[in-house]
Amino acid sequence: MPHLSSVPTSQLLEGRESILLVDDYPDIVLLLKEFLEDHDLPTLTAGSAAGLRLAMRENNIALTVLDIALPDGDGMALLPEIVRDYPDTSVIMLTASADLHTALDCMRLGADDYLTKPVQFTEFYETVRKVLEKRRLTINNRRYQRQIEQAKFRIQLLHDLSLKMNSAYLSMVELDEILQAILVGITAKEGLRFNRAFLLLFDDAGRTLEGRLAIGPGCREEAGHIWQEMREKDLHFCDIIANIKNSCMAGDSEVNAIIRSLKVDAGDSEHLLIRAARSRQSMNVVNGRCEYPVPSDLISLLQEDTFVVVPLYSPGKSLGVLIADHFVTRQPITEDLIQALESFASQASLAIEHCHLYMNMESKIKELEAMAHELEQSKDLLVEAERYATLGHMAAQLVHKIRNPITTIGGTARLLARKTDNPEWLTFLNAMTTEVAKIETTLEDLFSVVEQETPARELAPLYPLIRKSLLLFYSDMKKQHIEDHLVLPEPGPMLEIDQRQIRQMFVYLIRNAVEAMPDGGTLTITAESDDTKVSISIHDTGGGLNPSTDPLFLTKTFGGGLGLAMAHRIVQDHDGTLKLGKSEQGGTEAKIVFPLPTAEKQD
Repeated sequence: MPHLSSVPTSQLLEGRESILLVDDYPDIVLLLKEFLEDHDLPTLTAGSAAGLRLAMRENNIALTVLDIALPDGDGMALLPEIVRDYPDTSVIMLTASADLHTALDCMRLGADDYLTKPVQFTEFYETVRKVLEKRRLTINNRRYQRQIEQAKFRIQLLHDLSLKMNSAYLSMVELDEILQAILVGITAKEGLRFNRAFLLLFDDAGRTLEGRLAIGPGCREEAGHIWQEMREKDLHFCDIIANIKNSCMAGDSEVNAIIRSLKVDAGDSEHLLIRAARSRQSMNVVNGRCEYPVPSDLISLLQEDTFVVVPLYSPGKSLGVLIADHFVTRQPITEDLIQALESFASQASLAIEHCHLYMNMESKIKELEAMAHELEQSKDLLVEAERYATLGHMAAQLVHKIRNPITTIGGTARLLARKTDNPEWLTFLNAMTTEVAKIETTLEDLFSVVEQETPARELAPLYPLIRKSLLLFYSDMKKQHIEDHLVLPEPGPMLEIDQRQIRQMFVYLIRNAVEAMPDGGTLTITAESDDTKVSISIHDTGGGLNPSTDPLFLTKTFGGGLGLAMAHRIVQDHDGTLKLGKSEQGGTEAKIVFPLPTAEKQD
């Protein structure tokens, strides 16, 4: 460890610090002043207690050399005042008395050393150096201690944030609170000590960078109280979250108004914020200048031309940016400070990504729960749909295998009956014709085997029926890699319908659409309405209609004739229309139109 006297004179004082000589003998004061300035120590003088107070108020005094006997006051009486009001100012007492008790009293009152007149220049200089070195070491020690505490604080905060994110999944509310904690850490006295911090995130579609949260001067004092309470009460991260929610969220209305008005198009790659987010590079703006152009409207909105922009990102995508500044103190933003801010930003990024994963998982769970509920509630509907599909399969085979021979036999019998007058032959031929007609009627009846049921109508919303019907095919669509696209603008129409029959109709149509795409595709269901009707379109990207004479048969091997016939009947029973045809975009489109009930019925 170097000896104290090895400290260069240039390091004894910092900035515009000076030494103050206070004595009512001008000759002594001028000699000592010249001597100190010859040793590169800036020096001021005063000849009274009033002069001392004025010099202390108007200058940054590192050391006061104070005479005990002043014309308007006692130097020993002034000593406690200096120690109280200027704790970083050292004091050397001067006196003509060599009394040991006086020296001890001065030391007890806070003086750093004591010299008797007349002073020797060599002794005076060594004493001044010794006191200034001691002062500098004390200040540096306090500064280093504060830096250690700040580093410990940051590490502890990052540790607590990591534990929070690893111990439980985050909801959107928890994410807001954790991000608020990070912003408090950025601005707290024990943290990075920025005056303001702003958080911007990309929207769900990734098209816009939007302001989300901010903390600023209006809440800085409150933030300091939170961290003070944390130290005194040994509070943990969850306690801090509660304090933030109760104390800080309402105090920063001004900075939050600023951040929420800040929106940037993600396609504007030249914008500083988008550039920082996409390049994952911090941008330090000083006096409105950076290595890249700084938008003037950003400076105008922040009302600050010196700030740092730090990106937030996960391995797969850019999440947003943090902006921090020294809006009040105007201190420079150092490279070390930027690196510390980047550490906070990495934790914010983890929290955001963790939340996104949780929200996606929660959405999938809700989908599956809804699907399981609908399957349980609608299993009879699915069994019925399967029954009609099976009957349709059988009917198609019967029609294919029996209709042509029976038609030939019946036609031949009728032809022979017209060519003979033999009563016996006519009896047999007419019997054949009658029985063939019965078989043909039976074949036709296969397509109307379902009992005609009168709809039990009631006023009900249409869109929930569509969504519930689609949920029944969730598993099949996942297995076949079919994506669904719903366009159901709210508020949906209210119709006078039999909800069970309408769901049957949608199940049949969606089932055919799904089965028409065994190798994947897109199922699109859209709806639009006017004052008199609502139109629903169910469009698949399958192979399209089979060029058959029966438009109810799709590209499946045997089709779903009975189910589609039933769908037609249900729509007709509700005074609507159902049309099935090829779509201009490819595939098949089923278009259903229902009339809207009159205003009186809706009321």
